[in-house]
Amino acid sequence: MKTIEEQFEELGVVPVVVLENKEDAVLLAEALVQGGLPCAEVTFRTNAAAESIRLMSEKYPDMLVGAGTVLTTEQVDLAVKSGAKFIVSPGFDPEIVDYCLEKNIPVFPGCISPSEVAQAVKRGLKIVKFFPAEQAGGIAMIKAMAAPYHNIRFMPTGGINTGNLKDYLSCDKILCCGGSWMVKGDMIRNGEFEKIQVLVKEAKELAYAIRCK
Repeated sequence: MKTIEEQFEELGVVPVVVLENKEDAVLLAEALVQGGLPCAEVTFRTNAAAESIRLMSEKYPDMLVGAGTVLTTEQVDLAVKSGAKFIVSPGFDPEIVDYCLEKNIPVFPGCISPSEVAQAVKRGLKIVKFFPAEQAGGIAMIKAMAAPYHNIRFMPTGGINTGNLKDYLSCDKILCCGGSWMVKGDMIRNGEFEKIQVLVKEAKELAYAIRCK
C-alpha cells in the first residue's frame, strides 16, 4: 500500500475544499474521483466539515480525505473520528504537531520561515505545508529556504492555479500543490459538479504532463 506522501506525489494536486453543506459532500467526492483526483483537504472553516469528511470517507473509503485549517487538538480528534487520514494546519502550532505525532496521525503543518522548518526537522517531519504560497514568496522562497534543509519537501497552497502550477511542480522540493481553483465555493454552492469534474480532470492532466517531462 502506498504511503500518503507517495499518493500526494502521484496526484500532484490536492483539491482544497470548503463545504458549507454536508449534502454536497458525496456529490463533490464523486466529481473528484471521476475527475482523477481522489483526494480532498476539507477545511475546518465550516460547521459542515466533520460530517462532510465522514460522508466522503464512507462513500469512497479508498479516497484520500483529510482535514485542513486545523487549529486545535479538539479539531484533530473530531477530524480523525470522522475519517480524516491526515491533518493540515495553516501555521506551525507545536501543540497540534506534537499531539498528532504522539498519536501517529499524519500531520503537515504550515512553515514559511527557516525557524518553522527547523522546528519541523527537529520533530522528524519530512513534509510541510507552505501557506500562503504566492503571498509568502512563492517558489523562489521555497527554493531558497529548502537549500539548508535538503530532506524537507513542501506542499504549497495559496494563489496556485493553472498559470503557475508548472513553476511549482517542476521543482523537486515540491511534493504536490494544494489548490481550490477547480473546486471553488460558488461552484459547489451552485451544484456545478460536472464543471468541477472537468476542471479536476484538466488539473490532473496538467500535473501529469509537468511531472513527466
